[in-house]
Amino acid sequence: MDISSFINFFLIPGIILGSIYALGAIGVTLVYAIMRHGHFAHGDLATFGAFMVLLFSASSGLSPYAALPIAAVAAGLMAIAIDWLFYTHLRTLPKIITTISSLGVALMLRAVVQIFWGVNTLSYETGIARPENWFGLRIKPHEVVTVVMVIGLVVALEIFLRHSKWGKAMRAMSDNPDLASLCGIDNRKVIALTWMLVGALCAASGFFLGLNTQVKSLMGWNILLPTFAAAILGGVGRIEGAILGGLIVGICEEMSVLVIRSEYKVLSGFVILLLALLIRPTGLFRGKVL
Repeated sequence: MDISSFINFFLIPGIILGSIYALGAIGVTLVYAIMRHGHFAHGDLATFGAFMVLLFSASSGLSPYAALPIAAVAAGLMAIAIDWLFYTHLRTLPKIITTISSLGVALMLRAVVQIFWGVNTLSYETGIARPENWFGLRIKPHEVVTVVMVIGLVVALEIFLRHSKWGKAMRAMSDNPDLASLCGIDNRKVIALTWMLVGALCAASGFFLGLNTQVKSLMGWNILLPTFAAAILGGVGRIEGAILGGLIVGICEEMSVLVIRSEYKVLSGFVILLLALLIRPTGLFRGKVL
């Protein structure tokens, strides 16, 4: 295999997939940093966001790209509602109970999606998108849009967390929630803001996944394991780790077809997750242990 084939058939698809995993992993890491529990409903929340883009696009005539911000708000409000209905009452109990409860929430979210949209496969665009040649690199237009928008979202999130009042409050609560509360930070508002951001990131990752593949009710469940693998590999609670972890998992997943059949390539995420837990449970950036 020459270098051009490697880049076009493995590296570029891996970066696209890894960017989608990175967005999901950032959401997982935000939930753990602020609420201190795993969130198995993350993938199905992404599915909900992807279908909300479809709903707003079809009902208003907007393009899917223009419908994404509206869907992001809807997914954020759904995340806040889920927290208020299911997780708030479990806040004082051991975190493993909330983590297991999120699995039940995932099943409920999936049932809601299947009731309203069915189980058929849908898509945002009709026809076949053919790749364009960019100096020997074969890239589809929506792949370029995916990477550019993911970079924009990550940069905007970093600026928000480092320079805004509420971003600093989130970082303070991540370091020490009791001390943050004593300093006058309203923990309930920080939790609500965190869920809004997590829901928006889920909607974005679901949209980009649907844009590059198809929109279906199990799409979020299928990326849950690689998303967790990316968050743990990078270091839970570390956004930069989630980005690097997502890219590593995505590229390894695409390259795994060199040795295993393509329908089993998702297993590479499972292998990476096991290796990360065995060799370096705090992740590459020394995050918190999940």
